[in-house]
Amino acid sequence: MSDVAPIKKVIPIAKLERIIEMDVLRYRPEQDEKPFLQTFKVPFTDDMSVLQGLQYIKDYLDGSLSYRWSCRMAICGSCGMMVNRKPSLSCKTFLRDYYPGKVTIEPLDHFPIERDLVIVMDDFIEKLERIHPYIIPAEPRTLAEGEYLQTPAQRDVYEQFSSCINCMLCYAACPQYGLNPKFVGPGIMALLHRYNVDSRDGGAELRNELVRSEEGVFNCTAVGYCSEVCPKHVDPANAVNIGKTEAAKDYFLRFVSPKAQTCIKGESQ
Repeated sequence: MSDVAPIKKVIPIAKLERIIEMDVLRYRPEQDEKPFLQTFKVPFTDDMSVLQGLQYIKDYLDGSLSYRWSCRMAICGSCGMMVNRKPSLSCKTFLRDYYPGKVTIEPLDHFPIERDLVIVMDDFIEKLERIHPYIIPAEPRTLAEGEYLQTPAQRDVYEQFSSCINCMLCYAACPQYGLNPKFVGPGIMALLHRYNVDSRDGGAELRNELVRSEEGVFNCTAVGYCSEVCPKHVDPANAVNIGKTEAAKDYFLRFVSPKAQTCIKGESQ
């Protein structure tokens, strides 16, 4: 009698795979008059993301396919796309959830298409620069004076809003940004709020000029879909609402402040 354990039969991976149809939006400006959908049949397993499906297409079916990606771990925000018309991180969205139906992949809504699934980000970057997305020290210190200290409680005030990864899913979800591209938008407003409430920062008044402007928070129509699609639960809709409250408070308080009362009395005399 042999002491060797029987060899277990290994099922080939191919037998575990299924085939899903992926409709991918294509647009190559040098040859296409307008965007169109191209269908690919992609083998997949339960652990394959939409991003991996696109990588399969590029590696084995059509090497000309263009899209952005980087970390594959829902950290970098590069792979945002419309997946069956919902703004999603393609690395965090799985093909198994759409089988046996088709899955349609398109670039993010409300942005110009540069090529295939790649969008033009210039407008977002310009808006990001306008909010000064860095700490403007409330009290400048020299190196000899040491670091800027902050308590855990002070950090908790802005921690949620600091989780933004600039994926721009909220912009694709925002109907108002689609109608009015001048609107600063939910993601930028969330980052603006993150710096405004940081105890080390003193640049709130500089940023609030944008909050109160025609492109600012009062463009928001309170749909709230931006927070629903946010992969990091930043809740940009809440940041916008806080911005509305603070802007309204600043407006009305100027009429009751001592300086305002003095001006009003002077005008009436």
